[in-house]
Amino acid sequence: MSQDSEKVKRLVAFKEKLQKRVEKLEAELKDQQTMLETVNTILLEKGFKRPEITKETAKQEIPPPKEIATEPGPSPIEPPSASENVIPLQAGTGELLAILHSTENSLRVLPAEDKNFNVNTPPFTQFLVERVLAKMQERDSELVRVGQLSPDNVFSYSIVREGDVIREIAVKNVDSDRMRELKSSIRWTLEKMHEKTKTSS
Repeated sequence: MSQDSEKVKRLVAFKEKLQKRVEKLEAELKDQQTMLETVNTILLEKGFKRPEITKETAKQEIPPPKEIATEPGPSPIEPPSASENVIPLQAGTGELLAILHSTENSLRVLPAEDKNFNVNTPPFTQFLVERVLAKMQERDSELVRVGQLSPDNVFSYSIVREGDVIREIAVKNVDSDRMRELKSSIRWTLEKMHEKTKTSS
């Protein structure tokens, strides 16, 4: 009986590992499908419609203490620490869009000084906030609910604004897979916003 019990325990542990792997792969697949759907929508419609930011969305994406910068002007860029990577996010033309500061499990995006990205410019809210950032947060919240993740390790994000102008995007509790996805999604979003701004001006 003791040997059978030990076998069952090993099988249960193996099953749990398989389930976690399957959930991770399904989440990655869903993220890629979401990005593909968004790109298809842009190609079909030749541009997004101007989204409306509801009070509920605004509350979710911007914590009250950080909603508006206390002083006008862009957030000061702090010197990077030894463990921090600094990556320029550039458009296809080579134009600087923002500077990304990343550590092992967090990242900060500071728009270039000559860029004023507006939260109302597509596809910021419709794609980056609702389909990428909020979805990651929802998945982690569900893992906490079922006891598979500590509340201290939940993915979280905040968007610092001055009025409607984005001054900083900060993300915490990011693993390596999400870090790669976020870098790509943020760069793509800012480039589309910049193109949209140039077209409308």
